[in-house]
Amino acid sequence: MIFKQLFEPVSSTYTYLLGCEETGQALLIDPVLPTWERDLAEVNALGLKLAFTVETHIHADHITSAKKLKAIADSRIVGPALDALPCTDVGIVDGVPFKMGSIELAPIHTPGHTDNHFAYAHAGRLYTGDALLIEACGRTDFQSGDPAALYHSVRGKLFSYDDDTLVYPAHDYEQRRISTIGQEKARNPRLGGDRTLEDFVVLMNNLKLAYPKFIDYAVPGNRECGTCPPGVPDHLQQYCAQIGESRQG
Repeated sequence: MIFKQLFEPVSSTYTYLLGCEETGQALLIDPVLPTWERDLAEVNALGLKLAFTVETHIHADHITSAKKLKAIADSRIVGPALDALPCTDVGIVDGVPFKMGSIELAPIHTPGHTDNHFAYAHAGRLYTGDALLIEACGRTDFQSGDPAALYHSVRGKLFSYDDDTLVYPAHDYEQRRISTIGQEKARNPRLGGDRTLEDFVVLMNNLKLAYPKFIDYAVPGNRECGTCPPGVPDHLQQYCAQIGESRQG
């Protein structure tokens, strides 16, 4: 398998490039609109053809580049079937493998951050989206978020994987790139250790986080698989505009 971890600095989002050497196909997990050209160049530089873009959920902090990449590279858009987006080409279903050549992703329905959130397991790795972050987790106060559901998703599903399973999150805000299930079980201050469901619900319901600054544009844009909606103010245009160079892992 060919693998690259790519970083988009505006929303601190990780995009994951997985390539199949047998078929020459590639997929991108959670691609971001401002870096669509960079991501496609990475695929092409590896001698691969972009076949799919795969979403973990409808994002509130950035706009996906799925529609742009489909228009340019003729890739197909993959996302949770539960969202029932007309622009999605392939609907992901819990427990039904998604295959691209020799690569087979195991979809895991992990509600809590959003109701239709998915993580993906493959080859000793978990692509956890916003459900499980490095020593953190996604917030639960919008988009049908539910702290009790997130607790069961992480501790009941993701924490059931072997301790040495690698954790690749959708975001990190402190330049950390990777964790493991064992590390998160031991060190995650929100979900690790002996944290009870009751304690977690109280914690998440009292975070008092600021209203997400791009959510009013990101959610409708992502429900169309990557359209920057009209009316985005100047100070938020960086979420839509292409950027030339951005940091990558």
